[in-house]
Amino acid sequence: MKKTILLALLLAFAVKAKLKAQEFETAIIGFYNLENLFDTLDSPDTWDTEFTPSGKRRYNSYIYQDKLQHLAKVISEIGTDLTPDGPAILGVAEVENRSVLEDLVKQPAIADRNYQIVHFESPDFRGIDVGLLYQPKYFKLRSARAIPLKIYNDDGSPRVTRDILFVSGDFMGEPLHILVNHWPSRRGGQSATQAYRNAGAAICKQIADSLMQATPMAQIIIMGDLNDDPASPSVKKVLNARKKASQVKDGDLFNTLYQDYKKGFGTLAWRDSWNLFDQLIISSGLMKKDGFFFYKARVFKKDYLIQKTGKYKGYPKRTFAGDEYIAGYSDHLPVYLILLREKE
Repeated sequence: MKKTILLALLLAFAVKAKLKAQEFETAIIGFYNLENLFDTLDSPDTWDTEFTPSGKRRYNSYIYQDKLQHLAKVISEIGTDLTPDGPAILGVAEVENRSVLEDLVKQPAIADRNYQIVHFESPDFRGIDVGLLYQPKYFKLRSARAIPLKIYNDDGSPRVTRDILFVSGDFMGEPLHILVNHWPSRRGGQSATQAYRNAGAAICKQIADSLMQATPMAQIIIMGDLNDDPASPSVKKVLNARKKASQVKDGDLFNTLYQDYKKGFGTLAWRDSWNLFDQLIISSGLMKKDGFFFYKARVFKKDYLIQKTGKYKGYPKRTFAGDEYIAGYSDHLPVYLILLREKE
């Protein structure tokens, strides 16, 4: 055991030394729940009335533009201590439509990155979807589709929720598959709703297993707001995501943020405790050392993203406190992977 730990430490020091010597190419892949990124229009058959000028939150063009600027600021800074390009790929959640993403990527803070958009409308009753932003200099899109999450209420009626976004392409010249998720919430109770999130995990597991059966070292990232922690049944049992890199064997999945979770880190706060719902789970193929490979995962927690006063003091600084606009960012913190590739 001591020898294993020593070897791991030596490897970490060697990678850090090479990073300082600029012997690696670095790329960032992340996920960010944008917390109710709605436009100001009242769309029929959705839950967006409160996000309109006449709604109870008086959600007008000023607030919308301010929120876009704030979110762009955050995205512009993620991972820039390692690469000025920031996230090469960024999964997002809680967006109303493609239009709000088009407005987001045009913001001056990130416009020069030329982010492209992958988005499909979901049947979610709140009118929110997941999406993917990518820089074409890093990623070439090959295919994308929305996978319905078919779950049912106790009376047998469909329970509409967000689709899972399945994207495949070439990342830095190598095949990469990404599943962007926003699994059903815990509204109604954690135990009572656990089966819904297990269903989302089962779909991701099935797709990952199929990809790895066809290509044993397939490079896969399962990302998103899972509304569950790394130790929850959906992640720990259904996905069977390993909690330590040393446990990962070919064909396994690895939860890159499990150890951060055990240390008390989180991405959102509720009733004075932290949860780590925003996760980045990778296949064993991303842990090999030829081509690009996983180095670290981080929660992006800058000081300005934390509320300093009031009811939500110490929590991520959200857009609204109740119905009062407080000019925040999101009630979730972003997460991101650091991927490396040795320079030729």
